[in-house]
Amino acid sequence: MEKNNNIKMYTDGACKGNPGIGGWGVFIQKENDQSDLYGFDLKTTNNKMELKAVIEGLKTINPKTNVTIITDSQYVKNGINQWIFNWKKNGWKTAARKPVKNIDLWKELDDLVANHSVDWEWVKGHSGNPGNERADQLANKGIDDYLKKR
Repeated sequence: MEKNNNIKMYTDGACKGNPGIGGWGVFIQKENDQSDLYGFDLKTTNNKMELKAVIEGLKTINPKTNVTIITDSQYVKNGINQWIFNWKKNGWKTAARKPVKNIDLWKELDDLVANHSVDWEWVKGHSGNPGNERADQLANKGIDDYLKKR
């Protein structure tokens, strides 16, 4: 793994209506650099946008990199760190034997995480964490930029 262990990636998703128009945002901090990523989807859910933010962020960094992902989504953090093992063992079914929701995004995230060394941190949303607040602003910017173009 690259020893650049100073990459912090703050991720967030937002949705106007659930389902509805959604946005995702990523604020990346490296040693002397920072960058913003954001986008939108027309018919989506908040959980999909939370996953999409992490996926899009991971796509931008070199494989085999150490990264800390900071999210306010228990769904993402618990899903990738706990639930996914049983989902895969059970043929992508939940404990209730139902198909895992957002399976395409979970599989993509699982593949991306396998190529990096990822530490996961959860922060309470809207609690004043500057990186999380920035990711939230970017997720909402994705939605707002789409709405302005219509």
